[in-house]
Amino acid sequence: MPTLHFPQEDVLSTPEERKLRRFDADRACALGNNEHGKLDIYFKTADGSAKRVQTTVWGVHESYLTLKAGITLPIHAIIGFDFY
Repeated sequence: MPTLHFPQEDVLSTPEERKLRRFDADRACALGNNEHGKLDIYFKTADGSAKRVQTTVWGVHESYLTLKAGITLPIHAIIGFDFY
């Protein structure tokens, strides 16, 4: 993931989708910190490709997530989360 480039614009178009994404990001962080649980995160890269990563979320910040191993992912690039 460190070599990937992300879009400048938000991949979600409505405020409702963005609010749900933020809620899910907070949920993902709680899962990661409390239970060390993994989940799938779906996101887009700058070239428009959709990607998936299975990981643990350690932190939620204003504009990005901190994932396992200190990797960061811009929140505006995230399409959604899959909890299992």
